[in-house]
Amino acid sequence: METLAGNPGDKDGCVAGNGMVNSEASEDIRSGESKPGRGKSGKGRLASAAIELRAPSAIDGFSVFKLVGACPPLDGNSVYCNLLQCSHFSGTSVAAVREGELVGFISGYLVPDRPRTLFVWQVAVGEQARGCGLASAMLENILDRPACEQVNHIETSITGNNRPSWSLFERLAKTLGAELNSSVLFDRQQHFNDEHDTEMLVRIGPFHPAVNGD
Repeated sequence: METLAGNPGDKDGCVAGNGMVNSEASEDIRSGESKPGRGKSGKGRLASAAIELRAPSAIDGFSVFKLVGACPPLDGNSVYCNLLQCSHFSGTSVAAVREGELVGFISGYLVPDRPRTLFVWQVAVGEQARGCGLASAMLENILDRPACEQVNHIETSITGNNRPSWSLFERLAKTLGAELNSSVLFDRQQHFNDEHDTEMLVRIGPFHPAVNGD
């Protein structure tokens, strides 16, 4: 997975790996998509400039490209990849927009041969939106989507030293009342030719609805 790099003191700081986000909040976070469900924050929290959470579309692709580029140590993708994330995976991704500006983004997808597992690919939170709980709110927003109604596990990958990402997903597991387990997904030497830290597979679940066979 990829997460952003941020201040370890932030509850949801930018995290880096192969796909995640960060931030904890004092801003109103509004969602036009959420419904009562497994996430605690369907609407928003506190007050200030409102942040809208919505499904992305292809028009957001270039903004995602720029946001990820401004969030080291996230690995950048091509604009084309970001366009596909925002279109093909719109139902399992989320854009956070404040006053017309993209300030956060999570890309995710349902694992093809395990459609009850949501894989969180990349989480990005712009510097101007950090420290307001945005990462957690975005994850909860995705879980409340129709596309995730049958999801009972979440997976992502995190490098061993990415404390903000570990904290984010440990909190999510606690919120869901589910176990968190980890194992090696991509090894530094075997898969990355010693040029990238080992990515640990983080798996949360089962949580409601608990469906056998996933």
